[in-house]
Amino acid sequence: MSANLRKVLTRSLYGSRRCLSSSAASNFVRIVDVSPRDGLQNEKAQVPSEVKLELIDRLTDCGVQTIEATSFVSPKWVPQMGDAKDLYPQVLAKYSGNGRSYPVLTPNAKGLEGALAAAERAGRPLEEVAIFGAASEGFSKKNTNRSVDESFKAFQEVVEQAKKSNVRVRAYLSTVIGCPYDGATDPQLVARLTQRFLEMGCYEVSLGDTIGVGTPSTIERMLSEVMKSIPADKLAIHAHDTYGQGVANVLQAVNMGIRVVDSCVGGLGGCPFANGATGNVSTEDVVYALHGLGYQTGIDLNKLSYTGEWICSKINKPNGSKAGKAIITKLEKAKL
Repeated sequence: MSANLRKVLTRSLYGSRRCLSSSAASNFVRIVDVSPRDGLQNEKAQVPSEVKLELIDRLTDCGVQTIEATSFVSPKWVPQMGDAKDLYPQVLAKYSGNGRSYPVLTPNAKGLEGALAAAERAGRPLEEVAIFGAASEGFSKKNTNRSVDESFKAFQEVVEQAKKSNVRVRAYLSTVIGCPYDGATDPQLVARLTQRFLEMGCYEVSLGDTIGVGTPSTIERMLSEVMKSIPADKLAIHAHDTYGQGVANVLQAVNMGIRVVDSCVGGLGGCPFANGATGNVSTEDVVYALHGLGYQTGIDLNKLSYTGEWICSKINKPNGSKAGKAIITKLEKAKL
């Protein structure tokens, strides 16, 4: 372990028992809704910017604390995010300083430059961006045409530039349970790569079961290994629902002390580089389960359910949230 990382973890773990126990005792779970970016980015039909902005408006009104607004990537590779330079200044101008967070994905230095330029046009500070890497070589090469090591070298440049601009960086680490090309992922590898992200200066790492093959037992095994050296308050969980295990996997992570959960209204999204992988775990389903267990999220579940139904209707996709559909049915019957 490098001296840098040791300092980071020593500060966080200075009584790591206190850090872990306070996290586990906390009744609040922060939801990071990724639907404006991850939920929409693979849609073939262009979603109008006005619809994306209204989705962000609705999620804000529901009480979601963190909303991933868009992605600064090449329109050649992700056409759906081609309006980021025009959309993001509007988001910042309207919501900057409201106590919420509206990060964007910036996978490389050029993406960060684009996000900084958008913030400058809005006359608001850029507060947070995200970078996205993989735990498996096969997925990394297919997704970015880079090896894992090559990707981390590119991330270092982004993080260093972000630090100079006082921008926080969150990291996504995908395929932490399994890879469509390499098979099962070694939890020790996940732990090492998570440490690398923290060492370079990321404040949090979201651990993603990108193809949704995880079960509560594999999530437990992976997190147990990662949390041997990294406190829970540096981690988030990002589950997909391919095999219907998304909510169960989230609850396993929360039970182990994780208090940040990535999700997507309507269960939208999916992975273009993983055949058969379905959408993100539904925000509505996650919030319903968490509230049922006594956790707080600050989210109005009724409003959230209508938001999921609304965006699904706008893009002509079936609503993938069981809780959301049930809540709407109940509310509509009550009106009769």
